[in-house]
This record gives sequence, structure tokens and C-alpha cells, in this order.
Amino acid sequence: MNLFLESDIEEVARNLAEDAALFSGKTVLLTGARGFLGRYFVEVFAYLNKHVLEKPCTVVGFDNLVAAGEAGAHFPDYPHLRLSKRDVIKPIEWDGGALDYVIHAAGIASPFYYRAYPLETLEVAVAGTRNMLELAMKHGARFTFFSSSEIYGDPEAGHVPTQESYRGHVSCRGPRACYDESKRVGETLCYIYHDKFGTPTTTIRPFNVFGPGMQESDYRVLPNFASRLKAGQPLHLYGVGVQTRTFCYITDALTGFLQAIAKGVPGEAYNIGNPLPEISMLDLVKAIEKTIGKPIDYNVIEYPDSYPADEPMRRCPDIRKAQLQLKYQPRVSLEEGLRRFFSWTDGVYTGRP
Repeated sequence: MNLFLESDIEEVARNLAEDAALFSGKTVLLTGARGFLGRYFVEVFAYLNKHVLEKPCTVVGFDNLVAAGEAGAHFPDYPHLRLSKRDVIKPIEWDGGALDYVIHAAGIASPFYYRAYPLETLEVAVAGTRNMLELAMKHGARFTFFSSSEIYGDPEAGHVPTQESYRGHVSCRGPRACYDESKRVGETLCYIYHDKFGTPTTTIRPFNVFGPGMQESDYRVLPNFASRLKAGQPLHLYGVGVQTRTFCYITDALTGFLQAIAKGVPGEAYNIGNPLPEISMLDLVKAIEKTIGKPIDYNVIEYPDSYPADEPMRRCPDIRKAQLQLKYQPRVSLEEGLRRFFSWTDGVYTGRP
């Protein structure tokens, strides 16, 4: 199974330009290495080592494989890469010499999975984050925490697009709380370690990243739509279909992530996403129709019991901070991202509903 478009990996390397050199000869510890984002990090670092960097970077990847699925079960064999099955909620002793970057991307982000694993979701964002912060502090490494746009909850209209300074409108009780609140606690831990111990921490808040490599079993909106389309089944839109999102194609997201990891201001948080367009689920169906060139059958239905309540009605990032401090700029339009994604799923997805 081809989990990537090779041209996408090359595109990330081109986008990074001179920032790629900041990883030359460095050692990177990556948690969640077999998740959707983790697999892309592995591929990008492998490409940089082969084609770009003067001195290769060493990547050590951990994953407990709880939510990795079929795509994450395979461990690629690349030079300067060491992957192992490890659970970051347990303290980790580092024996790999110098450590320059700790990227804590482990987490359970799909609503389907954090409903099934609420305690594990809490633990990886709280205990796991503290363990990784301890490691970074001891070795003087830059630490990056992957938080979530979910920490904003369901923002009031006056706070959309949402800036990093917005404090959030989130419930500490309910089916989403294990994810939302644990990410908020993880951010608090980053603040404490930076403020009290001087650990250079950076927090990333991704907004609806999509692209090749998303598994059908992920159950988020675009892989869910793609799977049902290939099975010849109508799409299901929950609620009334007017909830809005923005979508960031994986090449733009990876570029912003790596810019924040390499040169983010210590102690700061960054929204990484594409603010345009903010689109309703009904209009997303129309955009997909245009992409695939044929009408789509869909139903607007009640939220299923398996879907967590309290879904945010709007989610749209203000990315001015990342633009100013990191020179981050998304380049792939929604139309182009959908074209690449659905071209890939057409040859990969099985068509199971």
C-alpha cells in the first residue's frame, strides 16, 4: 500500500528551503511515529537525509500502536531511523547520546477512538507529556507538543477566526473532555517547564489536517466520505450539516509543523492550518462533487450514539502569528488538496462503508 504521494514529500522539502538545515546532524525523538502525522515526519526526514541535509539527522521513533491501524503496523527500514514499540506514559531512559529535538506527536485524535480509549487519551497527553518534558529538560532539547484546535471548544462568533490568545469554551465533563481537557493540561505542562525550568517548549495547534495516508478506520470526515463513496453508499452528514471547518492539506501542515519545531519562539503556541475557506459540511459535499465530477448522494442524519456530543459548530484558525514569526504560508487550495486526496483514495481504499 502506497501511503504517500512522493511528490508531496518532495514538496515539503522544497517549502522548508533553508530551514531544513536546522535539522542537519541533529537527533530527533518522535512519539506517535506510526500515526498519520508521525508517518509523514518519518518520510520527510528520510527524504531530507537522502537529498537535502549536509549531515543526516537521526530519528528515534516511539509508538504503542494502539491507534496506528494497518498503515502504522509496518516499520520502514531507513538509514538513521530507529523505530520501536514503546508507551510514552511510562518513564523513558534515553541512551541515544545527544538529544536535540523532542516531538511529542503521540495521541488519540479521532473521536471514534477517544470514545473507546478515554483513559489512554488522558494519559498520553498528561503523563506522556510530562515524561517527554523531563527527557527534554535533562538533555537540553527543544520540545514540541502537538495540542489541538479542540482546546478552543465551540468559540463565540467574535472569536472566529480564532487567535492563540483565545482561552477556549470547553466542558470538563462529557465525551470530548478526555481529549480536549487533556490537551489543555498538556499545554499547561509545557508552560510550567518553560517558565520554571527554562525548557524551550513550543505548542502546535493543528486545524483539520488531511491527505493521503488517512485510514478508512480513522472515521474522520474526509476518509469517511471517501470510503462511503467508493462503496457506492450515501454520505452521512450529522446534525443539520451547517457546522463549518477549514481543511489544511498535509504538505502545508508538515511545512508549518517543521517550521514551528525548528524555530518556534520558546514558550509560544501556534495555530497551524489553512484559514480559507471556512466551509460547511453541505458545501464540502459540493466541493467534492466538483472534484470527482459527478453528483453525490447524501443524507443529513442525527448524530449517532458513537459520535461524541458537544461538537464545535465552527472551527477556523487565525494564523497571523505563525505567518509573522515562522514565515508560514499555506499554499495548497482546498480544491487542489481534495483532488490529490481523492485521486489517492481511488487507488487505495477498499470501498468498505
